[in-house]
Amino acid sequence: MASFEFLHKRAWWLRTTLIVAAGAIAVLAWELLKPKGLPAGFASGNGRIEATEVDVDAKIAERIRTVLVHEGDLVRPEQLLVQMDTDVLMAQRREAEAGLASAIASVATAESQLAQRRAQKNAAIAVVEQRKAELDAAQKLFLRTQALAPKDFVTLQALDNARADFKSKEAAVSTAEAQVAEADAAVHSAASEVLDARAKADAERATIQRIQANINDSELRSPVYGRVQYRVAEPGEVLGAGGRVLNLVNLSDVYMTFFLPDKLAGQVAVGAEARIVLDAFPQFVIPAKVTFVSSVAQFTPKTVETAEERQKLTFRIKAQIAPELLLQYLSQVKTGLPGMAYVRLDPQAKWPSNLQTRLPPPLHAEGFGQPSLEKQAQ
Repeated sequence: MASFEFLHKRAWWLRTTLIVAAGAIAVLAWELLKPKGLPAGFASGNGRIEATEVDVDAKIAERIRTVLVHEGDLVRPEQLLVQMDTDVLMAQRREAEAGLASAIASVATAESQLAQRRAQKNAAIAVVEQRKAELDAAQKLFLRTQALAPKDFVTLQALDNARADFKSKEAAVSTAEAQVAEADAAVHSAASEVLDARAKADAERATIQRIQANINDSELRSPVYGRVQYRVAEPGEVLGAGGRVLNLVNLSDVYMTFFLPDKLAGQVAVGAEARIVLDAFPQFVIPAKVTFVSSVAQFTPKTVETAEERQKLTFRIKAQIAPELLLQYLSQVKTGLPGMAYVRLDPQAKWPSNLQTRLPPPLHAEGFGQPSLEKQAQ
């Protein structure tokens, strides 16, 4: 009986020792294997990938003829996305072109009339010179006759005739000078008609340019590298000026917004290096830069999941991914993905090994100069 009790106590101590040892091993393993925190000089916050949205709108009231892209399509700058109906604009341009042709003809007519009026003025000036010469001769004759008449060398009739011819030549000069003034006024009037005709031609040209600009703007093109997020309107719909047709996500302006408490946010400098790790791709580390630090504190949004953190006032920070890097991964960029943003507070601190840049191989999207997989297989 004593032997049985001894063996029972020995087994109990053995089990207790094993349990304690197992617990110690588990604690040691946890300490060795638990995730390491960030080293000094770094801070982190969670957020989601965001991108600037761009609306593709109609400039003037028109009907949609065709929409050439679908939701999810990748587009490049200047790619034609939507063709609006331009029948009315084309008719207006033809009308303006006819008006321009008429205006150009009016300019030619006005210039011809101006040349004619200038010739008439020159002729009138020549007549004045002629009449002045005749007046000079008549005046000399009258003066000689007037000097000879008292000596009876000429008759009184000859004196009267010389006086009358002199007065007639004076009147002729005045008439010729009036004709010059009339011709000069006609020249100015013709010149004004030329200017008016040219102004009308310029107005018609400007009208054509305006209509052509509207025709060009009826081809709605992508302003950025992007992805079609929504087709807001469909072919056949009539839109007012500024009516939205498409909504794009600008794939060259992608960032993550995250929040830090004031003690850390005050140490973040615009331009500081950052890293982004997405929950869906934890094996990749994306380089970024801080491009914005809010100057006003705010309540942390609900995307920060703990109630304790939601009660804190924090500062909003934006970590921007370089556009030149994004262009290599256009087909892989997805907005809305959650992840973590890490920012270097101390410029001298070295990034830990798990936050060294690691990127996937670039995948070129079809439509950006690379053939599709289907075409490559062929």
